[in-house]
Amino acid sequence: MFTYPIMAVRKVIARGRADAAANGGFRNPYYGTRPGEGEKPGLWLVGDEGVYIISNGKLAEGQKPLIVYSAECHPNGNPDWGDYKRRHFGGDDGIEFIDADLLIPSFDRNFGATHLGVYLSEDDISFSLITR
Repeated sequence: MFTYPIMAVRKVIARGRADAAANGGFRNPYYGTRPGEGEKPGLWLVGDEGVYIISNGKLAEGQKPLIVYSAECHPNGNPDWGDYKRRHFGGDDGIEFIDADLLIPSFDRNFGATHLGVYLSEDDISFSLITR
């Protein structure tokens, strides 16, 4: 499982929307191999050097997206991040689009929740709301 503070998830989605409004839309997370897919409000779950969520709006030249690492898999905060990534994300790098419409309504209905839990299996991604 990977956890992210809900306020940070909201900020990543908001940043993607703001970047999209300023720069002409949303980026395709699949590098054009699936045209139109994922080009809407949401975020990307990325497994690379750690596991993080990233804003998905198009960026101006030199602009960087907003990135938030999971508590469990931050390369600067957890010396065992590589092992954790292999066990829970897999050894290869990867990217998955997560639609904002799947997350925001749940956040809005559960004001006591503080964190989003993201679970990966061979076939799907599931979410849970956590109160800490």
